[in-house]
Amino acid sequence: MNWEIKRFDALSLVEMYETLQLRAEVFVVEQNCVYQDIDGKDAKAIHVLGKTGGKIVAYARLFRPGDYFEEASIGRVVVKPEFRDRKLGHDLMRESIAALAELGETRIAISAQLYLKKFYESHGFVAEGAPYLEDDIPHIRMVRG
Repeated sequence: MNWEIKRFDALSLVEMYETLQLRAEVFVVEQNCVYQDIDGKDAKAIHVLGKTGGKIVAYARLFRPGDYFEEASIGRVVVKPEFRDRKLGHDLMRESIAALAELGETRIAISAQLYLKKFYESHGFVAEGAPYLEDDIPHIRMVRG
């Protein structure tokens, strides 16, 4: 697995296309959720790309404080379904947390899908507040640091 951290303007057209394709495959099709994935925030994000064989199979986007939440944040955490048995989600979170730490950011907020609460807890996140619906999927705010 090859990990790359890139700003929006450093992404190739192929990388952007593969990223959007992966996000749609999981968040729209697999989760049967119609929502506006292309939300205008990608240009502000730092993109974490997990590649194997030159193809993106894991992805997350990172934000500095104030660009999404008050704190730094991680979102659009996704692993291609056929690669999930490799536990790449854990590697993806470690890479994302480390990338934010390199920017001096240790307090990180996420809007986690509720069924993944234990996964995020294993990476040091703590639930704050009550669950809520986001795009008709139960979520919970979680903070690390």
